[in-house]
Amino acid sequence: MEMTITILIFAVAYIFIALEKFSRIAIVLAGAAAMVIVGSTDADKAFYSHETGIDWNVIFLLLGMMIIVGIVHKTGLFEFLAVSAIKKSKGSPKSALVYLMVLTALASAILDNVTTILLAIPMTIIVTKYLKVSAVPFILSQVFLSNIGGAATLVGDPPNIIIASRAGLSFNSFLIHMAPMVVVVMIVIIPLLVFLFRKELVNTQSDRDAVMQLEPKVFIKDSVLLKKSLAVLFMVMVAFVLHSVLHLEPAVVALLGAGVLVAISGLQPKDYVQDVEWATLIFFGGLFIMVGALVNVGALGEFSDYLSDLFGDNTRLATGVILGISAVLSGLIDNIPYVASMSPVVAELSAGLIGRQEHVLWWSLAFGADFGGNATIIGASANVVAIGLAHRAGIKITFWTFAKYGLIVTAVSVAMVYPYLMYFYF
Repeated sequence: MEMTITILIFAVAYIFIALEKFSRIAIVLAGAAAMVIVGSTDADKAFYSHETGIDWNVIFLLLGMMIIVGIVHKTGLFEFLAVSAIKKSKGSPKSALVYLMVLTALASAILDNVTTILLAIPMTIIVTKYLKVSAVPFILSQVFLSNIGGAATLVGDPPNIIIASRAGLSFNSFLIHMAPMVVVVMIVIIPLLVFLFRKELVNTQSDRDAVMQLEPKVFIKDSVLLKKSLAVLFMVMVAFVLHSVLHLEPAVVALLGAGVLVAISGLQPKDYVQDVEWATLIFFGGLFIMVGALVNVGALGEFSDYLSDLFGDNTRLATGVILGISAVLSGLIDNIPYVASMSPVVAELSAGLIGRQEHVLWWSLAFGADFGGNATIIGASANVVAIGLAHRAGIKITFWTFAKYGLIVTAVSVAMVYPYLMYFYF
């Protein structure tokens, strides 16, 4: 009975998250509270257990990076890069779109896709006004590339953070196993998007001339703080790469970097704390408690047993099915709660795998969830943030407009990943 009630609570919460009729924060907090009330979890399991509670590595890694990005935001660096890209394109919408997609993908890999989108979209909207073209192709393309580019690194996409923490994977592991395929997918998806939006990427010569009058340096607000920020960000990235040598968790590195930058920035807390996505951190906390409750009552254990019986020793079949299921479910709901709930299952299925196939199911989960998040507006947090910023600026992007292009991008990218997994791991 307890397992049935726990699964029911989780399912209802999932449905409400997918419908987006109520705040996701309210839903996960109510769900977490319900799990405690029915006895599916308690304070010790929720706050102190790595297996069944809040994953503090994820929470503090995000917090540290959000503080760093919040300070970098004050320098005007992102605006400078965007305008520089536009000038390099000489006012051509197609060239500008390519520059911004590449810039977004790289920024998402280094930082994370949510904060990259949060910083990039407002400037992109201003740039499209100068170009005299619709902002919709730019916003959608940047969202798609933020999810694809973010898949390349441990910190680039929230699902990767969860996977790394659950599987014990390093920053370098993601660079080796995920980044090369991400680059290949980008090479295909970028021209595909330019082709799909070709009719909207047209302006006049006078429009291009006006763009060339913009001066990127004007957007740099604090050059001294910019140098400090880039130095700290570089050291943080080096520490991420040397994770296995330094034996420091990414969360510790991010918090140390944030602490150093706060100390040398001279800024007041109110100057950078406002850029921290507290709602996202709270959402993670409530979600981890709900997923932990499923583990406590044995629901995920039974599901993993079912999949184990289904797949048997056929790891090849498991890899393909997890990739496909992850892409579909991440698009239908949200890749963060999906990965959080699926991670314990993949951990069970991965037990006993050695050699080249040791982590193949984790890579299948990561690719499916990261790329599947492009399918719909609610597929990834970056999508929700981008659409919200667009609506605030008076730009309407409907669920079906997003899906019209998102489903194509998802189908192509996931189809490319399948042979990659089959060839390199089997």
